[in-house]
Amino acid sequence: MQPAGDRLRIGASSWSAPSWEGVFYLPGMPSSGYLRHYSERFDTVEVDSTFYRIPDERMVDAWRQRTPPGFTFAAKFPQVITHDRLLEGCAEERDAFLRSILRLEDKLGPLLLQFRYFRRDEFPDPNPFIDRLERFLPSLPRGRPCAVEVRNKSFVTARLLEVLHRHGAALAFIDHPWFFDAARFMRRPGLLTADFAYVRWLGDRRAIEEKTTRWDRVIVDRASDLGRWIPVVRGLVDRGVTVYGYFNNHYAGYAIGSIEQFRTMWAASRPAASRPG
Repeated sequence: MQPAGDRLRIGASSWSAPSWEGVFYLPGMPSSGYLRHYSERFDTVEVDSTFYRIPDERMVDAWRQRTPPGFTFAAKFPQVITHDRLLEGCAEERDAFLRSILRLEDKLGPLLLQFRYFRRDEFPDPNPFIDRLERFLPSLPRGRPCAVEVRNKSFVTARLLEVLHRHGAALAFIDHPWFFDAARFMRRPGLLTADFAYVRWLGDRRAIEEKTTRWDRVIVDRASDLGRWIPVVRGLVDRGVTVYGYFNNHYAGYAIGSIEQFRTMWAASRPAASRPG
């Protein structure tokens, strides 16, 4: 199931896309069966639904029970924390989210703090944002992997990297029109701020939604982009870094198809001496 053992986990940014019925899920399959089916094909998923609401404990217990040993969930912090309150005055929501999501126990992987793009009139300087982050990170359970996604390139300062490194949090590497390209991640030192890496293939939501809003087939050729990402991920894995990577439907039109393309390209990029046969 894993193209590089336990150090590389590649999945989708959700398992519940209705458009997948008939192409990934069997026609007529009840949505309650989606996660079990998904977990038979992949060993990790990023939970998107936690961004919109804090899951109740029974729901989280069901996720744990419906997946096999070794399966890993990454989960987004709720938007009330990252968008509405911007890390301030959100202790009650933070604690409620952690109380539920920690019930995944050994199946819980990194937690993601996903932030939107900030206009210049909101944060003309990144330091007030970094101040908030620096106050928030120590409130998380010690040793719990956490990734931080910023959309403003100008926020990736030496101070942000230092704060993330000090708290063992990873800067999320994202494939997004507003952010660094894959080659930049290879050239710029210091971007790896934790003992794991978190990669999100997001794509251009606005551009692809002008072409489709049904996510059941790949409609954008991202082979050249993935070709630039493969050596980035390969370099991390070869250094012993665990990589969690998640594809969004908006990346190319169909997250499952993008995962399969990544797997194929990953296998083809392996040194000849390490290939079977």
